Amino acid sequence: MLRAGNTVAKDGCLSILKRLLPRLRKAFPKAKLRIRLDAGFTGPELYEFFEAQRLEYVVCMGKNKVLQRLAEPLMVPLREALEAGEDPTPHFGECRYAAGSWNRKRRVIIKADIALHPGRQPKDNPRFIVTNLKTTPKFIYEKVYCMRGDIENRIKELKDGLEIDRTSCSSFKANQLRVLMTAAAYVLMQELRLQARRTGCARAQVNTLRLRLLKLGAWIESSVRRIVLHLPMSTPYADEWRRIARSVGAVPT
Repeated sequence: MLRAGNTVAKDGCLSILKRLLPRLRKAFPKAKLRIRLDAGFTGPELYEFFEAQRLEYVVCMGKNKVLQRLAEPLMVPLREALEAGEDPTPHFGECRYAAGSWNRKRRVIIKADIALHPGRQPKDNPRFIVTNLKTTPKFIYEKVYCMRGDIENRIKELKDGLEIDRTSCSSFKANQLRVLMTAAAYVLMQELRLQARRTGCARAQVNTLRLRLLKLGAWIESSVRRIVLHLPMSTPYADEWRRIARSVGAVPT
C-alpha cells in the first residue's frame, strides 16, 4: 500500500497482518507461519501480536548500549584474532533481554562481527535478532534471517523491473491506483515465471522475462471467435515462448 513519505516503516504492518493471517490460515490450515522483518519493524506491540497469533518471528533490532555490553564477550576474541593478523570469524551467542517498554524478556540472538573494508579502520559490527525460535543462534541468523535477501530481490523486481515507485500523479489516490496496478502486473509476471519453470527462463527476473518473451513485434488478427498473434519467424527464445504460451492455454495454428 502507498503511504506518506514521512511515515515510519512499521506503520500499517499490524493492520495488513490482521487482514492477511485469516486468509493464510484458511488456505494453509496445517502450515506454521513465520514472519521475518528488518530493524524498521521492531517494537513491543509487534512482538505481542506475533505471540498472541502463535507466529514464529525473527526480527532484527537496532543496537543500544545494553545490547552492545551483552555482546562484548563475543567481540573480544574477534579483536584478538584481528590483532594477531587473522581474519576474524563471526561468533554467535544469545541472551535474554527486555527493553523498558517490553512486557517481558525475550530471546535475542547475537552475531558478533567486525566489518573490514579496504582503506578503512576495522569496525565492530554486532547484530541482534529477536526471535521465539528454538534452534541454534547460528542457524537462526544464517539460515532463517539472512534468507530475507531473496525476498529483497522480489522488491527490487517491483522497483527496477516494473517501476512501482513511479508515482508521478498529482493525486494520492491516483498514485495508489498505480501502485495496485503494478502489484497486479507483478502477480501476472510471477505466473509467467511459474509456467517457465522447465525452460531457460525458469529463474529469470522480471526485466529478463519482459525482454525475452514480451518485447516482440507481432501482427494481431482478431475476429469474433479468436485472437491470433502472428509472431516473427525467428527470435532467440522462440522455443521458450511456444512452450510457455501452450502451458497457459494458447493453441498453435
